Amino acid sequence: MPTTNAKRKILVTSALPYANGSIHLGHLLEYIQTDIWVRFQKSRGNECYYVCADDTHGTPVMLRAEQEGLTPEQLIERVSQEHQTDFARFGIGFDNYYSTHSPENREHSERIYKALREAGHIATRDIEQMYDPARGMFLADRFVKGTCPKCGTEDQYGDNCEACGATYTPAELIRPVSAISGATPEVRSSTHYFFRLPAFADFLKQWIRDDHVQPQIANKLQEWFEAGLNEWDISRDAPYFGFEIPDAPGKYFYVWLDAPIGYLASFQNLCDREGISFDEYWRQDSDAEVYHFIGKDIVYFHALFWPAMLEGAGLRTPSGINCHGFVTVNGAKMSKSRGTFIKAETFAEYLNPEYLRYYFAAKLTPGVDDLDLNLEDFTNRVNADLVGKVVNIASRCAGFVKKQGGTLSTQCAQPERLQRFIDEGEIIAGDFEAREFNHAVRRIMALADEANTYIAEAEPWVLAKQEGRDREVLEICSVGINMFRQLMVYLAPILPQMAEAARQFLNVDTLDWESRRALLLDHPIEKFKPLMTRIDSERIEQMMAASKEDLVAEQKLRDGNDQTTGEPAEESAGDSTDTPVPPLAPEIGFEDFSILDLRIARIARAEYVEGADKLLRLTLDLGNETRTVFSGIRSQYAPEALEERLTVMIANLAPRKMRFGTSEGMVLAAGDDDGIYLLTPDAGATPGMRVT
Repeated sequence: MPTTNAKRKILVTSALPYANGSIHLGHLLEYIQTDIWVRFQKSRGNECYYVCADDTHGTPVMLRAEQEGLTPEQLIERVSQEHQTDFARFGIGFDNYYSTHSPENREHSERIYKALREAGHIATRDIEQMYDPARGMFLADRFVKGTCPKCGTEDQYGDNCEACGATYTPAELIRPVSAISGATPEVRSSTHYFFRLPAFADFLKQWIRDDHVQPQIANKLQEWFEAGLNEWDISRDAPYFGFEIPDAPGKYFYVWLDAPIGYLASFQNLCDREGISFDEYWRQDSDAEVYHFIGKDIVYFHALFWPAMLEGAGLRTPSGINCHGFVTVNGAKMSKSRGTFIKAETFAEYLNPEYLRYYFAAKLTPGVDDLDLNLEDFTNRVNADLVGKVVNIASRCAGFVKKQGGTLSTQCAQPERLQRFIDEGEIIAGDFEAREFNHAVRRIMALADEANTYIAEAEPWVLAKQEGRDREVLEICSVGINMFRQLMVYLAPILPQMAEAARQFLNVDTLDWESRRALLLDHPIEKFKPLMTRIDSERIEQMMAASKEDLVAEQKLRDGNDQTTGEPAEESAGDSTDTPVPPLAPEIGFEDFSILDLRIARIARAEYVEGADKLLRLTLDLGNETRTVFSGIRSQYAPEALEERLTVMIANLAPRKMRFGTSEGMVLAAGDDDGIYLLTPDAGATPGMRVT
């Protein structure tokens, strides 16, 4: 990305939140990261627009609206207001927040589809699917449940088994039922529309080589090229909440076709309202920049389908797709039963949202690693950095200035020190530009340390008690206030609400990036008011307790509704000890057990499996050989957290051919309503060692 100060034209988007649930901490990572980068660009004087929208189409929205006795339009309007309220709480400054169920999105979706069709990039063919005769609708794999054909476990979804990790088609399930109506589904044929993605393979390979994605993502995309790109099914049959495909009655655009087009639609809506030129940003020869911020779980759609669609339709492709990892809390996946699955609304009820903005910024890198919200570290860092360092500077100095009339000194007692603070702004700007927010925060806090050291060594509180030292006290504290001002310029993209309060205290018009260059001399300031208070750990405990209570309320609301929505049941509230223990399996003899060859294995590599919601591909080191195993533990573990970890596997299980490859064994895990957990041997175990 450019680092020049020349005025740039930039359009930025975040992934569209689905209109079927509340905003939680996992979502907020992305919007906070994006908002910080956008606020920085605006602070630098660039023409930067940030747009987003609710992703509103699809079967889940249609079914939830029906369950609640609403029209889909009524549901998505209500959810949109909830989402926008939550985003506002956390200072997310969209220039436009819209909906994919809009005239602009219909227009752009149809225009892009027709351009692709006319260029020969759309194909049709008949496919067989499960059909619910009671509801009169075709069923996606997740809406079919039954008994696993491999291991016999009941109540499994139609694409893979959570118990044994096997993948299959819904037609292979034993005693399949519709998760919507409970009826036995039938196999029926239907004509579907496909986007010919393989035709864009060469274009996409070059586009990826041109640094439009992070290196880790480029490596992942290369694996998909090696496996071969497939044509993409972009249609769904009625009934479906979405846009009907032109010239295809009863056929609707799949939600993932019109969702990214929602970026164009939201920007179009902004352009029409504000008189901005849409084409200046989206024509193929545009010199504007377009950046998407997304989670790593939706890379396939954004880095393959999306640029290929844009290229095929004669539009420009993104300048960059910036992927981030997932949020864990206290080192583990967010859990409803532990109270760590925290909604935005609940967090804001108990804690200042800017605490979270700062902590995320302090840990965010340009990479795709997961970010852990360690609540103890969170408390200590916010209290030490923001209250103990930054706010402390202003609170130490403001009172002495006010006692002498409230106006800063007419001359600067530390010009070289303040110039260094000003010069550091260009390095910090480079960190912000590169999304190295953690580096930027580290540099800002180093300046805060220097400012506090200067004030502590100068001891204005001691000088103030001595006759004739008032001018010296004022000069020291004026330097302190100027240093505080520089820090707030640098922190403003991260802490906009605190920065606005600081701006009013400093009595300045702006805290944009260039404003730091002019020192505040002979300048009046306002009475100091506390800008931020310390985190009380009791409030965190209350927030977690409230998150558990939210779960209880949701469970009561949803009780018995799983068959209606097709959604998995919510986790039970309370500790795992409250979970009923499953009945023991039938007894076996020692000779049966002795057949199993259990071995210690080192997880050399762990990867997501594209197209599978629950599987991870594990490369296991057994000391003298490696094995590939597919395991249904994706819901609990990010791949990065598993690598180099030891576990136990069944080494003599017959290889099983799966849709994604061959699984050469099985890793052992324990599970309850709160998740699934790999077994880990004690220290001293080594790869290949036999378990006896």
